[in-house]
Amino acid sequence: MNVEKEVKKAIKGNQTAFQNLILFYQEVMYRVAKTILSRDVDCADAIQETILKAYEKIDTLREPKYFKTWLIRILMNQCYQIIRSRKKVVSMEEWVEPASTEDGFMKVEITEILQQLPLEQRELLQFFHIEDISIHDLAIFYGVPENTIKTRLSKSSGKS
Repeated sequence: MNVEKEVKKAIKGNQTAFQNLILFYQEVMYRVAKTILSRDVDCADAIQETILKAYEKIDTLREPKYFKTWLIRILMNQCYQIIRSRKKVVSMEEWVEPASTEDGFMKVEITEILQQLPLEQRELLQFFHIEDISIHDLAIFYGVPENTIKTRLSKSSGKS
């Protein structure tokens, strides 16, 4: 799929193009939401609100090539809004043990290691190493220079 072409169509009001874009990025959106939020129900809420806001504001996107960055930024803001509204309280009934990943690594171990880090470091490592989000896109997400992202990644990885 030519993402830029679909974005341009969506900006002009083509609903099918917008749906195609959402379908194309649905897995990335879920993984980003899951990085920030622990409950699937919260992830679904954040994604639903993100889709709604993106649809309503697609005409404000200036550069079609940054659609993914723009969409993920909206999603991250929605996730943080849910965290603020829930005040980071998770009951024991809501806790779900992560399952193993397909490639054999125990997601439980990775999750436990990441959970020991502050939220921003945990997100940054997840986004860069697991979600394959580029340093350039992360710089846009966080609103900081690329070198700042590189420094934060280095510190988060324990390479400082």
